[in-house]
Amino acid sequence: MPVDDEVLLVDDPADGVRRLTLNRPEKRNALNHPLRGAILDALVAADVDDSVRVTVIRGAGTCFSAGYDLGGGSDGHDLPYPTAPGDGQWPRHVTDGWMGIWDLAKPVLAQVHGWCLAGGSELATGCDLVYVADDARMGYPAVRFGVPDMHFHAWFLGMRKAMEMMVTGDHLTGTEAVAHGWANAAFPADALDDEVLALASRIAAMPPDVVQLNKRAVHRQMEYMGMRAGIRAGTELCALGTHTEAMADFLAGVRADGLTEALQRRDEPFGDYRTDA
Repeated sequence: MPVDDEVLLVDDPADGVRRLTLNRPEKRNALNHPLRGAILDALVAADVDDSVRVTVIRGAGTCFSAGYDLGGGSDGHDLPYPTAPGDGQWPRHVTDGWMGIWDLAKPVLAQVHGWCLAGGSELATGCDLVYVADDARMGYPAVRFGVPDMHFHAWFLGMRKAMEMMVTGDHLTGTEAVAHGWANAAFPADALDDEVLALASRIAAMPPDVVQLNKRAVHRQMEYMGMRAGIRAGTELCALGTHTEAMADFLAGVRADGLTEALQRRDEPFGDYRTDA
């Protein structure tokens, strides 16, 4: 069934399994306001639907998501849910949205293939489990001109790899993401749908009341260790990052030459992302 002009497709591919497919393949599933709102609304709907026990999120086309829509796809659309205004509103807004997946009762699985960048990596990180294609590529190229919205890297990748990604903007393959702890398992791309559906069905076979308690058990321990507070505190650093000379130079380039050319200049010295797409 289509949701919100088909930016999100919803189906039930197995007993107890709800599947959400990001459906902006022509934009590499860039996350504009309508798509973000549709994702979160559909997750809440699944959470209160007694026929659903687990939800899978995947992307249509060549990738999971290339990140937030920087090309005007949100123009004319309000933020999908309110966030206190002021400096740092955007990182607070998106971080609260994706971390809100933790507060849902039922498990949510991210199924990642192709590029999983910036906001796309934040969405996947907010999910309870992450399964990837072995040739998937997860990265945060925006660190080349600013500070991420959601500082998950140190928690899921360890300090050394997190530091490397934050000061280079380089990406991980799916198999590397598993090795460093960001993802649960990697599969060949052509087997990913079936493997994730099999895993989701295993979860759906469990008693749902016990699954919900055990989901909370894991998240509560991470919260007591400070993960959620640390990620929220990171939004203040993101806000500071918008006032740097590097950000001003990048935005000046966007105004002068357009977004595509500015991103090309950002990544050209590294030979990846726009230049390797």
